[in-house]
Amino acid sequence: MASMTLPKFTSRAMDLSGIAAAAKAPPVPPGASFVIDVDEGNFESVMQLSARHPIVVELYSPRADAQALSDDLIALANAAAGAYLLARVNVDVAGGIAQAFGVQAVPTVIGVVAGQLAPLFQGTKSKDEADAVIGQLLQVAATNGLTGRAEPVAGGAGESDEPDPRFAAADAALERGDFADALVEYDKLIAQYPGDAEAKAGRAQVALLARSAGSDPNRVLALAAQATVDVEAQLAAADLEVLSGQPEAAFKRLIALIRDTSGAERDTVRVRVLELFEVVGNADPSVLKARRDLMSALF
Repeated sequence: MASMTLPKFTSRAMDLSGIAAAAKAPPVPPGASFVIDVDEGNFESVMQLSARHPIVVELYSPRADAQALSDDLIALANAAAGAYLLARVNVDVAGGIAQAFGVQAVPTVIGVVAGQLAPLFQGTKSKDEADAVIGQLLQVAATNGLTGRAEPVAGGAGESDEPDPRFAAADAALERGDFADALVEYDKLIAQYPGDAEAKAGRAQVALLARSAGSDPNRVLALAAQATVDVEAQLAAADLEVLSGQPEAAFKRLIALIRDTSGAERDTVRVRVLELFEVVGNADPSVLKARRDLMSALF
């Protein structure tokens, strides 16, 4: 039997042969802003971004004595450098949005994760208190695999073509074809930068390549067809499907397995699904659908 070779990928699946470059985004340019003003005209398009990364919505009124909170929220969002987007709604201008959120008083701060609303707080809070509440929202998002980064809204000097030096050791390992060493380097990065979405995505992609190296596609799929509740067999088949540009099939397979398992086995499958979300990309349509299906299967 022939061993698996990496296929050419279309835009529907990430080209894993370029894994090191695809897994990293350029550094955030100086002065970049992650704060956007929202009204009825751009409300829908901004809320759709919650499928990629968390959004914190601040509903405010200039008439309310809460400018200090607004200043703190803006500072926190920009310091987070894309971990979430702050969407500011002036309820005096966009009263329809306030009604849609069911807001009765301002200021009110609401989180949005994958289209789901999470009320955070009403009234004013100190900067540290607001930061802690938003941190809890980010933890919930990460637990559900939503670790994408928001794009800068304005400001900055544009993207840099220079490679991020933090990834130099992992890049070198990948160039040697040493997946094990690349995983070690990514683990070091994640230990140093636990919230780094690019490092997590890179590790997930390298892990997929390492697991699949030398696999026989015919044997993997035949075994999965015979052993429909064998977790390892189904995980291997899902890996193959992602590598072959069939993420929908992989997600359907694993989410069905989640419904048929429990305990440690179920959690193993859940973790693999989240890893494959990172590989395919959180903005991919197959991931957006599968994320909803996963939530339904788990809860």
